[in-house]
Amino acid sequence: METYSESFSNFLQYEKRFSPHTVTAYRTDLEQWNRFLSENLERLTTVAAVRHSHLRSYVVFMMKAEMTPRSIHRKLSCLKTYFKWLEKQGWVTENPTTKLVAPKVGKRLPVVLTEPQTEQLFKEIDFGTGYPAQRDRLILEILYETGMRRNELATLKRTDIDLKRLEIKVLGKGNKQRLIPFGKSLLATIEAYLLERKQAFPLLLESTLLLTDKGEPIYDKLIYLVVHKYLSFVTNQEKRSPHVLRHSFATHLNNHGADLTAIKDLMGHANLSATQIYVHNDIAKLKKSYEEAHPKSKPKDDLES
Repeated sequence: METYSESFSNFLQYEKRFSPHTVTAYRTDLEQWNRFLSENLERLTTVAAVRHSHLRSYVVFMMKAEMTPRSIHRKLSCLKTYFKWLEKQGWVTENPTTKLVAPKVGKRLPVVLTEPQTEQLFKEIDFGTGYPAQRDRLILEILYETGMRRNELATLKRTDIDLKRLEIKVLGKGNKQRLIPFGKSLLATIEAYLLERKQAFPLLLESTLLLTDKGEPIYDKLIYLVVHKYLSFVTNQEKRSPHVLRHSFATHLNNHGADLTAIKDLMGHANLSATQIYVHNDIAKLKKSYEEAHPKSKPKDDLES
């Protein structure tokens, strides 16, 4: 059966602007789907012959294999994107995923740093000296202070940063551009980095903002390794990825009263439903609200006075 896998991967990478990690995950999910078809539905010879019932059989197959609802949901999300793309290309006339229902996935709160942990990260951790140290510090600060995605940071150019207006121009998913403001603290770090970069690579004309130790454009994996290394100094939580800093950015904004629509725009979310997950309160905040507002939380003397 024709799969159009390579063309689909190019579409995800160059048109949807998915991160390399997401493109790889979708490619793997598509390969698993094609393997299921070849092993269980040999009579299907074209993608146009795939029907809703075949996809339901795949869901049952994954459930019997004891995949988690979250994993099944992700694989079906890949197939929905795939068949929508096939329909747009004219290779299928009917989208079999239209009425496909994925297993329910419980909401999972994002993993974040506490505000004291971010204070410790930027005020107590010694990053050292020299170009790599200054670059690593900038990676952490820019992720936390702007909330941008790892791939957005990897492709950021020096010309995308307006040092006078304190704004960063980011090209996000679906080639959607957004402006993110930043403060004077990050400005100082950017300026220190640019000076260190110029001294380390005086003849380099590379437009990409962040570079490797050899002066080449930075890549996603290096950003991940840097973040994982330094988050290990302030937290023992299992997840220590760049997304933790993105989640922390949004959560701390919400905790300090930022408008949810503004957070959505800063994050580059397509709609508010993706931003709603950051509207959660820790127990300390709930206790404070309870003590301040509920009449039974006050001492008896206070109630009688």
